[in-house]
Amino acid sequence: MRKLMAIAAMLALAACVRMVPDTKPPQTAGPLPPGTVSSAAFAPISSGESVGSLGLSPEDAGTALVSFIESCPSILNRDDASGLTFAEDWRPACEAAASWPVTDARRFFTSYFETARVGDGAAFATGYFEPEIRGSRRRAPGYDVPIYAVPPELTRAWPADMPESEREGRPPLGRYDDNGEFVLFYDRTEIELGALENRGLEIAWAADPVEFFFLQIQGSGLLRLPDGSLLRIGYAGQNGREYVGIGRVMRERGLIGEGTPYATSMQGIMAFIRDNPAEGRDIMRLNKSWVFFRELNTDGPLGSIGVPVRREASVAVDPNFVPYGAPVFLDMDSDVADGLWIAQDTGGAIKGANRFDTFWGNGADAREIAGSMSSRGSALVLLPRGTIERLEARR
Repeated sequence: MRKLMAIAAMLALAACVRMVPDTKPPQTAGPLPPGTVSSAAFAPISSGESVGSLGLSPEDAGTALVSFIESCPSILNRDDASGLTFAEDWRPACEAAASWPVTDARRFFTSYFETARVGDGAAFATGYFEPEIRGSRRRAPGYDVPIYAVPPELTRAWPADMPESEREGRPPLGRYDDNGEFVLFYDRTEIELGALENRGLEIAWAADPVEFFFLQIQGSGLLRLPDGSLLRIGYAGQNGREYVGIGRVMRERGLIGEGTPYATSMQGIMAFIRDNPAEGRDIMRLNKSWVFFRELNTDGPLGSIGVPVRREASVAVDPNFVPYGAPVFLDMDSDVADGLWIAQDTGGAIKGANRFDTFWGNGADAREIAGSMSSRGSALVLLPRGTIERLEARR
């Protein structure tokens, strides 16, 4: 049964509370004005279907409950960038969740949550996974792709030639050059050509540059060491250079997709690069972003809120539109992505309302599902009861 193995691995919980029925009728909301809404606080928000009508399976709700419990310490100690909730709004649900039986998880979500539609709720979902690639703690024959820790000179500052009027938000990432001027950090090509070598920044070495490129896109992964053991590495930082989705570039150039032998999926992209190594290398270098890693001693890759992401339970979101820790219900064209997810992560390409990246764990099936996941549908965000009424009163 879906997600049963994940639930079996979690701690069994026990308790019960009074269920509060949901009687508020669904409402509708219009689409978001393109490019004009910076967060959900400025977007149309409306009530969706009752949680009880979503048809949650016991396994789906149980796995989501476990991930929600893991998220609670972060939920209660951070500001909600979406502007939809306050930390204290989540306290009743978090306190109840700590002792709620996983076997009765559906009643937990119907008791403490209402659904909200952001804009028209039209959603787009992709997938990500935890890749496993061959690696070594030391450079050795066949292992010569460096995996770097964060360089100490990587910092944030304003370029001297940037006017004060344009200095909004966080300063960009970069470095100070030999003349003391703040400049952009090395891009992918410069790093591959040796900009960081011989400085002791290598935490490990990968065997395959193509596999490592895609591990960087995923943001975390497992290294299968020569002795057969596994080393988990996770995102530690990024060079601040622009991320370019090479799949889009390759489609525009007619290299993958209809009329070619290569599918518009991760698998198709990798096949083209391997069949055309020189051109493939140049295409990968179009993505100037480089991810730095650290060794992890956890039972799963860490999401943006510092807790392990879980297969078929964790989803990456834009935190400006979905509160971290919030349950999200997806109803997608790809039925495998349907169900309840917990917002625990984000990503460079996950921007805007109703944009999601579903996590599928590790292994061959995870790679296959995530690599081909590109689905449209609808999304509902589950918020603590009373949130929508308060938002409507405020507006």
